[in-house]
Amino acid sequence: MTLLLLWLQLAGLAAIILIAANFLAKSADIIAFKTGLGRAFIGVILLATATSLPELGTGVSSVALVGTPDLAAGDAFGSNVFNLLIIGLLDLFWRHGPILTTVGSAPRVVAFLGIILIALAGAAVLIHSGTEILSNWYLSPVSLVMLVVFFVAMYVTFRVEKSQELDQDQEQEQGHEYAEQGHEYASARLHRSVVSYLVAASFVVGAAIWLAETGDRLAVEMGWEASFVGTQFLAFSTSLPELAASFAAIRLRAPELAIAAVLGSNVFNMGFILFMDDV
Repeated sequence: MTLLLLWLQLAGLAAIILIAANFLAKSADIIAFKTGLGRAFIGVILLATATSLPELGTGVSSVALVGTPDLAAGDAFGSNVFNLLIIGLLDLFWRHGPILTTVGSAPRVVAFLGIILIALAGAAVLIHSGTEILSNWYLSPVSLVMLVVFFVAMYVTFRVEKSQELDQDQEQEQGHEYAEQGHEYASARLHRSVVSYLVAASFVVGAAIWLAETGDRLAVEMGWEASFVGTQFLAFSTSLPELAASFAAIRLRAPELAIAAVLGSNVFNMGFILFMDDV
């Protein structure tokens, strides 16, 4: 395949992701409204999981098929960096003050636990690069700890979201648009939203994995493979679903859903994806 066709394929796949991400975010928001689970919890569980699956596919294939664990780890850590960049871009796009002032307690908990997981992953890299004591183990004990922290993060987010009660002043600050949105969602059906979410997630994940493969081939053609540029280009390719879904959530006036999805993606990258890469 020529270089021009690779770039055209990359653009086409990116367009598919952008379109499907709008349906993904809308469906997730309706599910949050209908189930009462809250935008933060749904953002971490549904949006973050769906948009992070390309990192999982890329990481596992990099380790199992290609034998390049550096590429798998670089993709996971690089995606975290791009996710934090997404928050900055969302703040520029949000026209109602600093976007981080709109989030409740649950995204803050996710952010804090994400910091712990990233610190654990960084510590694991230092530990295993400085000693060979654990090199014969099937799994790194730090990976097991990170997996436990990941499930703890899911549980704590659920508990915080359920216990968080917005008072009347906070509801008024959210504005009339949210009330209108809730009224609109009242006529929506939960099972249709679930089906829409699954279909949109399938398109996002499939296109994103294909996008990552295309990006990898582009990196090879451009001479970027095994370089910082190649790793970051792959990380950007697999982070495009987070970018698209987050901006789609912003257009729905659901900033907490967007922030929770981005921060939840970091938790998923460190706690689950790196564990699966290790396996």
